[in-house]
Amino acid sequence: MNDRFLKALLREPTDTTPVWLMRQAGRYLPEYRATRARAGSFMALAQSPAMACEVTMQPLDRYALDAAILFSDILTVPDAMGLGLSFAEGEGPRFAHPLRDEKAVAALEVPDMAKLQYVFDAVEEIRGALALRGDKTVPLIGFSGSPFTLACYMVEGGGSDDFRTIKTMLYSRPDLLHRILEVNAESVAAYLNAQIEAGAQAVMIFDTWGGTLADGAYQRFSLAYMKRVIEKLHVEHDDRRIPSIVFTKGGGLWLEQIAAIGCDAVGLDWTVNLGQARARVGGRCALQGNLDPNALFAGEAQIRAEVAKVLESFGPVDAGVGHVFNLGHGISQFTPPESVSVLVDAVHEYGRRMRLPRA
Repeated sequence: MNDRFLKALLREPTDTTPVWLMRQAGRYLPEYRATRARAGSFMALAQSPAMACEVTMQPLDRYALDAAILFSDILTVPDAMGLGLSFAEGEGPRFAHPLRDEKAVAALEVPDMAKLQYVFDAVEEIRGALALRGDKTVPLIGFSGSPFTLACYMVEGGGSDDFRTIKTMLYSRPDLLHRILEVNAESVAAYLNAQIEAGAQAVMIFDTWGGTLADGAYQRFSLAYMKRVIEKLHVEHDDRRIPSIVFTKGGGLWLEQIAAIGCDAVGLDWTVNLGQARARVGGRCALQGNLDPNALFAGEAQIRAEVAKVLESFGPVDAGVGHVFNLGHGISQFTPPESVSVLVDAVHEYGRRMRLPRA
């Protein structure tokens, strides 16, 4: 098994820098678009364990990636809460029943995990497909949205440019938002633990919208609830450690505080200097990131140069540190697939070179 991804998260020695990509199974791949068309809708694709397995495996068939990530959506949890999730073509997610008043918030409950069995079935099916790769098998990452990021969609009713509705609640009725976040934290912990029981070998919390919060509000309404989730996670399964990653887009300001909540790795967007981040966390956890996704629209030579910059910024991989190469956010749907080949090969080649004995 290729376990360099897990070793890097646990700050153990690796032969090169591991790499995987956020949204690595997605619209930039023609084979994904074909499967999506066959499914008929995004929800039909996400709720079919066989199809979720198929698209999870597609990037691994093309590239020498060091991890697979479950194909799903961060909004499965609020959908199971009965908020009525739908995806309109070209418009993104929508909830039929957003949380806008005391009655709706009071009625919110942790969902029955049986409603999410299709996700856990997909995890099991993907693990089976990965096992067939023999020595080339890689670990499977499970994931969830953070309590606050889920709350953004649940209150706004969908995506938002200014988060006016949830921030109005935050400032005028913080008690309501805390109630939503308490339920979400319990739900996310149960959801991730069920993924671990089904076979996920690492888990990641995507705090996509935490970075939109003011300092102070971030700690109270996002970080505190991610800490609750981390504290409830199973840290071992089948006698193996299950590492956790936390990623707040736009969260570089709070790096030390994120590293202190007990996660094994902190994901970084492209605005953060990786070498400085390494010094700031002081060996408390591994780091993941952080190439600008738009670098993949450059030519081969420039992609290789940008990869080298990221790896050189992190610096020598000494004992007790860990780095997983990734993009600073999800890969663009317009990315040329051949650019990903260049990226993955460059990370592995340069990572090996950096581990050669220094004169």
